[in-house]
Amino acid sequence: MVIRYIDGRTLVEADLRSNIARIAALLGACHRELARYLEGPANTFWVFHVIRDYARTLQAAPGGNTDAWRYAKLADALEARQIPLPIVFGHHDLLPGNLLDDGKRLWLIDWEYGGFGTAMFDLANLAANGGFSPAGDRELLEAYFGGPVREELQRSFDAMKVASALREATWAMVSAIHLAVPGVDYRAHAADYLVRTDLALARYTERYGPLVA
Repeated sequence: MVIRYIDGRTLVEADLRSNIARIAALLGACHRELARYLEGPANTFWVFHVIRDYARTLQAAPGGNTDAWRYAKLADALEARQIPLPIVFGHHDLLPGNLLDDGKRLWLIDWEYGGFGTAMFDLANLAANGGFSPAGDRELLEAYFGGPVREELQRSFDAMKVASALREATWAMVSAIHLAVPGVDYRAHAADYLVRTDLALARYTERYGPLVA
């Protein structure tokens, strides 16, 4: 549904890395203010439930998926590393193409996954989709929270970054089963995000130790 034309360009992955402060400010404004304008029932988004549900779908598909149980187990472990944060209304799908730049300001579009959750997923989702380095992660967190980041917050974010990449990978796997869109290669997308999942998990393990025994 198009409700307004915006004369701007969609961002690409490199733009996410070069506009961290601007995007952090946009997310902060959305998280603080958007819920005031909602009417009626609203969704909840909890990435760990989403991953577990996708894992069940993959297990039940013809031929099954031998890694599905591992994805669910990893989601459990990542969930256990989260810290309590205020509930906000988040976007939850911060792919580069969902941000527009009209030359003056950024616009956040495609609120299909919009719902109540914590800010941590939007932040980690942005970092995972933008291929942020550890330095980029730190810049994002400091810009969003307005100062130095304490260790428990960093650890929670690092775990959520794994979950974000894993959700995108499992979404693509499920989509490959049920959808056939010309020009869209869901299997390639899943493979890309499994690599991102492994990289984020390796960084987490190197810093904090193993997630899953």
